[in-house]
Amino acid sequence: MRARVVASQNGSVGIQAALDVLTLGGAAVDAVVAGLSLVEANPEDRSVGYGGIPNFLGQVELDASVMIGSDLSAGSVAALQHYQDAAKLAQMVMQELPHVLLVGAGANRLAGEMGLEEKNLLTPETEQLWKDGLEGTYANPEFTDYLTKMRTLIGTVTSDPQLVERPYGTVNFICQDEEGRIASGVSTSGWGWKYPGRVGDSPIIGAGNYCDDRYGAAACTGRGELAQRACTAHSIVTFMRFGLSIEEAVRQALTDLARLDDPLRGEMNVVALSREGEPWGAATVPGRFYVYQEAGMAQHEVRQRVVVPIYEAQEPTM
Repeated sequence: MRARVVASQNGSVGIQAALDVLTLGGAAVDAVVAGLSLVEANPEDRSVGYGGIPNFLGQVELDASVMIGSDLSAGSVAALQHYQDAAKLAQMVMQELPHVLLVGAGANRLAGEMGLEEKNLLTPETEQLWKDGLEGTYANPEFTDYLTKMRTLIGTVTSDPQLVERPYGTVNFICQDEEGRIASGVSTSGWGWKYPGRVGDSPIIGAGNYCDDRYGAAACTGRGELAQRACTAHSIVTFMRFGLSIEEAVRQALTDLARLDDPLRGEMNVVALSREGEPWGAATVPGRFYVYQEAGMAQHEVRQRVVVPIYEAQEPTM
């Protein structure tokens, strides 16, 4: 079997590094962390790590998780502040502690104890974007209701902000070595302008991230609350366990979201990998992509995700 990596589109900056770890004989989880770490360090990515869009109070809070498919080991951190390397810290939780998930001050404390570099995660660009959102200088009405509700809850501004870009995003990595061993990982700064302390699906094992060598792996981006309510990543792997193809498993898990009431009509995107090494990407809205690379490929491929609509106004497409 060839070593391979599947990632969300923004994982393109780290996919070669992840594959290099695999081809040099490294562990799949180390490959996952290598890929995630480069995305976390990329200030051009407004949804992960350094330069992520902050919460409503202007604080960048990071969530991440990693998982090993051979024995279902996992580690997660949530609401981490002042440290860029959320994926590395999640791996440290898995390796150094008898726990799976650390949050907030506890996650910050461990980061310091493990010698991770403390850093101001708010770049001038994302600070200005955050201020523009509060002051209403953007022109996309898609998230107006969301931010209006946040203003009501927190009570700090009275303008009517509108955004030109989606205030959320995440990066997924799934790596498989030549022996078929799988690891997966997710990192995010969560929804922009979120209520302080909000935790999405990314650090929740079974919601935004899950892998099992016997069946495959899946990871999610998008409206994390949907994945939390439906255990989407675990569902995909479970459906493969009970005989569905990877395409059938992904379609079924996304279709299950249609019954969830969501006033934001949030989107959900997934990447998945079967135990045989077949990659798959799908989204509930059009225009979403993922990246794939395996040993022997000179560079990664950008592949379009299959659309699985969950709202009545959407039409199914390939």
